[in-house]
Amino acid sequence: MRSRMNLLLGCVLLCSASLLYLGMNGIDCPRKSHRYRWMELNMGSGNQSLPLTEHFPEDTPLIFIGGFPRSGTTLMRVMLDAHNAVRCGEETRVIPRLLAMRATWSRSVKERLRLDEAGVTDQVLDSAVRAFLLEVIVGHGEPAPRLCNKDPFALKSLSYLARIFPKAKFVLMLRDGRATVHSMISRKVTISGFDLTSYRDCLTKWSSALETMFSQCQAAGEARCLPVPYEQLVLHPEQEMRKLLHFLELQWDPSVLHHEELIGKAGGVSLSRVERSTDQVMKPVNTEALSKWVGNIPPDVINDMAEIAPMLTRLGYNPHANPPDYTKAGPVASPFNHSEKEKTAPDSLRPS
Repeated sequence: MRSRMNLLLGCVLLCSASLLYLGMNGIDCPRKSHRYRWMELNMGSGNQSLPLTEHFPEDTPLIFIGGFPRSGTTLMRVMLDAHNAVRCGEETRVIPRLLAMRATWSRSVKERLRLDEAGVTDQVLDSAVRAFLLEVIVGHGEPAPRLCNKDPFALKSLSYLARIFPKAKFVLMLRDGRATVHSMISRKVTISGFDLTSYRDCLTKWSSALETMFSQCQAAGEARCLPVPYEQLVLHPEQEMRKLLHFLELQWDPSVLHHEELIGKAGGVSLSRVERSTDQVMKPVNTEALSKWVGNIPPDVINDMAEIAPMLTRLGYNPHANPPDYTKAGPVASPFNHSEKEKTAPDSLRPS
């Protein structure tokens, strides 16, 4: 009898000690997902049983940053990440690939016929693509009132994105193609189909890719797409960022001019260890990279520059200026009134 009493007393003491320990240390609950927390922040709801379309409305005001790689897209996204209402985060890499796949389905008559016969209409595909993109954008980082995505080549599908996200806005980073290509070649940034041993090949393909994105920016209209010249961003950061935040309908936040102070901090700027530009954007905004290309491009390519890369002229750069004086340049020609800008462009930018 006594041994049973001792056993019962021992159990009571053990349970009491366990409850005391748990009370002092707390019980760890599963951490809420980024999706759940974003809904609470933006929709006032944490009900994860709602349909996906109710989680992520079609008119979610996303921000898409794109352009040719090495044109300042990473700098732009970290500057926006420093804003207290914005979260961009690192490149997803999957978004441009899915968009390219969707474009392939649209271009192939045979594939479209097969999909239509199977009941997989454009509406079904668009709904699925939209849900996938939102799931990735919302889920790959901390929640914020405004979410943005930076995958450079995603803006090759700018027109499509503008259609499936009617409230989205687009920031197209522009940069002198000679500087962009030199940076790509010197840092061995591999892009499928580009011959890194040939400035001529890379500049030709740079011009073609930029034409695709720039023309779609023009079609989207100035209320939805803003071209931002890298040179003007680093020379006049406050002026350019005020213009950008006004375009995005965001209040001014001086933190965007000091992104380097927020790297690695909660609610600040998160960097990827595998993105090529990470080492550069750890520094404050600077003009170090403006003219590194000068003297590194073969003479025969320099002589043929206007024919090799016609987008230089269309963007307002003088293909014959070597080096150009970026400090005297006005804003790069807008896609919305190019002819007028060209008439009034400074001599340093006007084609010879």
